[in-house]
Amino acid sequence: MKLRRLVLLAVAILPIATAQQPSTTATPDPQATLRYIHASWDTLTRSMTACSSLIDTKISTHPILYLPAGVPVPPAVQAVKQQCQVQIITLPRHIQKIGDVQPQELPAPGLLYLPNPYVVPGGRFNEMYGWDSFFILLGLEADHHEALAKGMVENFLFEIENYGGVLNANRTYYLTRSQPPFLTSMIRAVLENPVSFPATPEGKAEKQKWLERAYILAAKDYSIWLRPEHRAGTTGLARYFDYGTGPVPEMADDDTYYPDVIRWLLAHPGTSGDSYLIKGSEHPNAAEAQRLKQTSCDITISTVCMKAWADGYRLSRDFYVGDRAMRESGYDPSNRFGPFSGATHHFAPVCLNSLLHRYEQDMAHFAAILGKKSEAAEWTHRAAARSAAMHRYLWLAKEGRFADYDFLHHKSNSYAYITSLYPLWGHVATHEEAKQVVAKLNLFERPGGLSMSNTNTGLQWDEPFGWAPANWVSVAGLEETGFHADAARISEHFTATIDAGFAKDGTIREKYNVVTSNANVQVQTGYKSNEIGFGWTNAVYLRMTALAHESAALTTSASQ
Repeated sequence: MKLRRLVLLAVAILPIATAQQPSTTATPDPQATLRYIHASWDTLTRSMTACSSLIDTKISTHPILYLPAGVPVPPAVQAVKQQCQVQIITLPRHIQKIGDVQPQELPAPGLLYLPNPYVVPGGRFNEMYGWDSFFILLGLEADHHEALAKGMVENFLFEIENYGGVLNANRTYYLTRSQPPFLTSMIRAVLENPVSFPATPEGKAEKQKWLERAYILAAKDYSIWLRPEHRAGTTGLARYFDYGTGPVPEMADDDTYYPDVIRWLLAHPGTSGDSYLIKGSEHPNAAEAQRLKQTSCDITISTVCMKAWADGYRLSRDFYVGDRAMRESGYDPSNRFGPFSGATHHFAPVCLNSLLHRYEQDMAHFAAILGKKSEAAEWTHRAAARSAAMHRYLWLAKEGRFADYDFLHHKSNSYAYITSLYPLWGHVATHEEAKQVVAKLNLFERPGGLSMSNTNTGLQWDEPFGWAPANWVSVAGLEETGFHADAARISEHFTATIDAGFAKDGTIREKYNVVTSNANVQVQTGYKSNEIGFGWTNAVYLRMTALAHESAALTTSASQ
């Protein structure tokens, strides 16, 4: 236990101490920001052979490393067992698809084994995340860490083979959900980087073999979104869904979140969130506990469920279904899908279906490279069908915007959200549609970048907060559809916000206040921290800086 306390202390302090070195000047200095980012990849890299990788600050259990069923303990992991005093457990059975093994079946939460080193986001997020890793990979490629980037993609292929799909992250409490599907974009980033494979006949053969395996496994991961639970009614579109039940276990380190939700709902009667409240005791007796299993959650297996109480109320079972689906979306939380996005599972979202459209196009591209003409045609057909469904349900021609569709109540969502720009990057929007979407950039554009929405709810994925992933997908979409000046302008503003934050305290954060153009983030309800690191912000800074410089060079060249 003494060793564990020392390891925990080292993990908790080292990244923060590294990040919080005082800046040499209060004046924003892009070169200082870049030096920090270049050095950060080593700080944020984890592997199964390092004790620091095994710690999970979100829970308080002793470190456990889980291996897939049928996979022998690698020698390096066996050595870590002694060095880090970690327990090694094999999962009870082979996992064919996400949700086959429920976290409560296991003795305790733990880390899921991955064969290669990976970069974590930072702060409380000490594992390899699904959609974070796409943006991180872009940064690794830009900063010439190609082997690390390729290894992370191979980790995702390992997850598909052994854990049923690309997971939210490699912890056992994430075995029930995925995250936004960026896998094919990651595969292409590696495949199209000439440094990824040797420029030799052997390297060419290795590249072909690598793509063949990646293609097969990417097809398996795609099937997640075709399962009945992930279908958005009869629209032909997909929705977010988590195969677990009740409150999420990873909230054990923030036992105020769900009570805060209850208090907010009680303070705001008459909203669509009224249905999320049910009366309940703080300490239910056996009879009430049995009832709560059906109407809310199971207090006998979840301490998070037990603590999810405030002022005589608990949260409904349907709220937890939506809450879990929201977490698969990555946008947790906002009021995009009702209060605290508790109705996420009732919507066909613009973001998810845009990503799947691009995924289908990528798969057609891979199939063509591999000489699979009939499969390429099938993927192209799937993309066309999704585009048609998106234009039927998600495109509002009279308003000139894409909107999420509530398939339960058969109506479009009026909530303005930055994901309305996703169809540009997802190759769904026509040029005319893109022009109409871009004409409404003022809904989100602020002095420091793009805000998540134009509604200030006090939640971290709403106004006035700007996040690197949403800013990058929007900027990349603008760039790909020919709106170069808009892409460059937003890039300059968002990177300037990051520079300003770094100049103030020597850190890079997970999110920023794009209204005040700094890291002064004051979340009123829900997650209140602003984590330091930070993987996707570092990566997007590199890509946006390059884009802005290229745009400036082209402008200078054109004026000469």
